[in-house]
Amino acid sequence: MATAADTNPDSTVTLDSVRAAHERIADAIVRTPTMKSKTLSDMTGANVWLKFENLQFTASFKERGALNKLLQLSDGERKRGVIAASAGNHSQGVSYHGARLGMPVTIVMPEHTPTVKVQQTEGHNANVVLHGERFDDAQARAYEIAEERGLTFVHPFDDADIASGQGTVAIEMLEDVPEIDTLCVPIGGGGLIAGAGVAAKAMRPKLEVIGVEAELYPSTYSKMRGLKLPCEGDTLAEGIAVKEPGELTLEIIRETVDDILLVSERDLERAVSLLLQIEKTVVEGAGAAGLAAMLDHPAKFKGKNVGLILCGGNIDTRLLANVLLRDLARDGRLARLRIRLKDRPGALYYVAKVFDEQQVNIIEVYHQRVFTTLPAKGLITDIECETRDRAHLERLIAALEREGYEVSPVELA
Repeated sequence: MATAADTNPDSTVTLDSVRAAHERIADAIVRTPTMKSKTLSDMTGANVWLKFENLQFTASFKERGALNKLLQLSDGERKRGVIAASAGNHSQGVSYHGARLGMPVTIVMPEHTPTVKVQQTEGHNANVVLHGERFDDAQARAYEIAEERGLTFVHPFDDADIASGQGTVAIEMLEDVPEIDTLCVPIGGGGLIAGAGVAAKAMRPKLEVIGVEAELYPSTYSKMRGLKLPCEGDTLAEGIAVKEPGELTLEIIRETVDDILLVSERDLERAVSLLLQIEKTVVEGAGAAGLAAMLDHPAKFKGKNVGLILCGGNIDTRLLANVLLRDLARDGRLARLRIRLKDRPGALYYVAKVFDEQQVNIIEVYHQRVFTTLPAKGLITDIECETRDRAHLERLIAALEREGYEVSPVELA
């Protein structure tokens, strides 16, 4: 099997480099469990194995590559310190292990990075520099500071030591579950899938490696197919929202990855929700991308032994709450019904009586008298309610219509 090492001996990612990384970082990284999910297996028609990288100290696999890189720096490089550009999991990994190893760490983040991420990074004693509107601006500034101060730049993905460290995930999975025949791996810049792909193909040459990207950021998918698809928008999987994969990682991906799938925002939301409900584990959008691919492309995985890497668990709690509520709405367990009433005494009582008869819990009631196209005596009421399932909701709507009410569900996008 060819890898980037065959054409660029200075940027080597091989099974040996991944094994060396595994030995190097083993005493400071959690060997996270790889566990079979019976429920997800039944749902998808495949045997689904989950690698819980969200259980790392910083809740992400990014620690592996960062630590592997830091441990190979010279004494002089350690003394001067390191710098990275990141507003996410990479900054946490570099900051945590840099502080643990006693080296100064500087992290450059875009100016509008959420305060909580800045505070988390500073909590690991890193010096945070806010610069620019976009990640590209922050990264350019990080390179400038590295040159000015003689710091070592730690790239988030396009580095052989980083990719080798990330590949240790695959070694653990295949040691723990040798029967895995398909790895489904999220792709951002490509560090994880490059390292994991090299290790997995060397250990199991017939194993299939499938990459997953968000539909809004199909950067590697486009490169592999010679396309020029736009990469933009607010995706739940911001951890893999990368406009350009790394040069080294893309070369490795071309040689080791069998296919790349794109997943919708709806499937990402569904996957995050399912992992919390079924496995009782919190996973960010990027970490749920593998399961989203199985939900969106079931025929691709049916009957296979699939390993999914839950690569991170850093998701904003308010965003997580919204995802869970939206999933309940799509399942029909939470609904908002828009009902036309006559503006007269007892109108709300009689409509609420139907909800009571159908054993449906009313959560909120919203009246609208002024901003409506109805006549002056018309009234629109939105009622948010909780039902057992979609069939229960449909029985409620039918009961309301039998009583003469005009009802329309307020649908999600």
